[in-house]
Amino acid sequence: MLRKIVKIDPDRCDGCGQCVPSCAEGAIRIVDGKAVLAADNLCDGLGACLGECPRDAISIEEREGDAFDEAAVEQHLAAQGVTTPAPGHQAAALAHHAHGHGHGGGCPGSRMMTFNRPAAPPAPAADAPRGSRQSRLAQWPVQMQLVSPTAPYFQGANLLLTADCVPLAYAGYHEDFLDGKAVIMGCPKLDDNQFFMNKLTEILRVSDIQSVTVLRMEVPCCGGLAWAAKEAIKNSGKVIPYAEVTIGIQGEIKG
Repeated sequence: MLRKIVKIDPDRCDGCGQCVPSCAEGAIRIVDGKAVLAADNLCDGLGACLGECPRDAISIEEREGDAFDEAAVEQHLAAQGVTTPAPGHQAAALAHHAHGHGHGGGCPGSRMMTFNRPAAPPAPAADAPRGSRQSRLAQWPVQMQLVSPTAPYFQGANLLLTADCVPLAYAGYHEDFLDGKAVIMGCPKLDDNQFFMNKLTEILRVSDIQSVTVLRMEVPCCGGLAWAAKEAIKNSGKVIPYAEVTIGIQGEIKG
């Protein structure tokens, strides 16, 4: 049938995910770093997501598509662990889901947050109880596919590019490297490293990044992270101080 339905421009979309929790039907999800319409019959075409996109990647078009199906929406939300409320209250349910209940399309993984951390927390005693150590993470999200290039925590920041395995291998990651920095994480072997480089280039172009530090593992494939950072700095047209630290698979600093 011919009807109005959401259209997402993949060239404009940077995968920030701000549109996801605004869709009460859960019709939008992030796939491979881009927002996509999960199915035509989940979209009511009303465009509640339009004002949430900082890149103006979402519009409403009139085209042939499956009719909006409330029963399909209920099944879709139930599959994500959302208990479907009475009509008119789905937005509240999805917002509840997006703040950490259940899993799937309403995940808070892309909702931008900044945390206020003390400048220098006291070092915990050796016998301090579990959970008493102070996290040094000052932002959310952290994964390259989820961060927005225009996120305020990038402005004027010292940027730490961290290979996914580093925080597991290096015990003092928070205190020795993360403290006072904005962080982006990724795996050059499992992620699309070209996408990583392109998005990092955009971040460097639009944000006043003061320095870039790459924290990688000693395994050869992790060199892709350093390549992406160096290429992004070059492509940004800026002079940005660069540093690189390699962590051994047993947790030692290799250089």
